[in-house]
Amino acid sequence: MLRPVTTAGKHVHDAAKEEGLESAHRAVRSDAQRNHDRLIVAAREVFSAQGSDASMEAIALQAGVGAGTLYRHFPRRIDLVEAVYRNDVEELMLAAEKAVANFAPWDALVNWLDAFLRYSLGKRVFLTELREALEKNPELRLSSRERVEQSFTLVLENAQRAGVARLDIDGSDLMLLVGGMCTGPTLVKAQGKRLLAMVLDGLRVSG
Repeated sequence: MLRPVTTAGKHVHDAAKEEGLESAHRAVRSDAQRNHDRLIVAAREVFSAQGSDASMEAIALQAGVGAGTLYRHFPRRIDLVEAVYRNDVEELMLAAEKAVANFAPWDALVNWLDAFLRYSLGKRVFLTELREALEKNPELRLSSRERVEQSFTLVLENAQRAGVARLDIDGSDLMLLVGGMCTGPTLVKAQGKRLLAMVLDGLRVSG
């Protein structure tokens, strides 16, 4: 003989069902986030190797996902360019924080400026598309510039507080000086290192 389902039993069953659905949704979201992150990493690698000739199919292949997954996350190529750039800017900020945490103040400044040079050279492989993205999305230009300036300010002020960097310059000054130099269209890494050495000589407090 079948027993009727009690109200308490129904509530337990419903709660277990809702918990199961929520757990499934979390798994789907987690998988989607992993694919999103994997696509950004793959795009950076493919852009670095192939520049503006990089195809969306090559990026999907590098990420190990299907084209459908790629286009669900990034319906347009420019969406992926924006995502790669945002990620690069955040990694630049993270590099500044790590430098300050792990190095002496002057070494942190030197280490981070080298990271900025790599960041600047890396942007050139998809510069045309990036310029288009920034023109179409002024908010991206503004927010990215603010984050980059924060990075400069963090490492510079850290060195200034330690008394190893001159005080008559701020983060925006240094960004203008180094940013303009590092984004030159003909700059190569060796030349950039030489120029950064000259900038550092001018920044360091003598004695």
